[in-house]
Amino acid sequence: MTDIQPILLSAITCNRVIFDKISGMPSVIDIVQTIDAPRYPARHPQIVFFCELTNGHGTTKTQVRLVDAQDEEKPIFERTGTVRFENVKQIVTLAVNLQGIVFPRPGEYRFQLFAGEYLLGERRIICRQIKLPGEPGATQ
Repeated sequence: MTDIQPILLSAITCNRVIFDKISGMPSVIDIVQTIDAPRYPARHPQIVFFCELTNGHGTTKTQVRLVDAQDEEKPIFERTGTVRFENVKQIVTLAVNLQGIVFPRPGEYRFQLFAGEYLLGERRIICRQIKLPGEPGATQ
């Protein structure tokens, strides 16, 4: 891998990504910025980390990690792979589908994208504990 890192154009968390069968263009469905749950640990059925990269040179090793902002040393999720850039103007799309991810507690979590050992960027998600309607202290 070269010392020149790709540029992260976008990083989005959502519930689904649909790729058009003819054009191959992605549609990001239901952007996720917060996750509300009545109790923790909380299992989220599905979340997709979607990102676009450019300015890549050849084959680049990538890693996507989901970490608790209070404890980045132990990732909740990580996946490694490679992306191939035919030229520096090419835009490469990654869509990592996570199913059944468990968030241990309310707070801030981050999806991190690495190229080799270099952190290209992060996308934050906030997990909040909520009271369900009818529970003591719930707002109507």
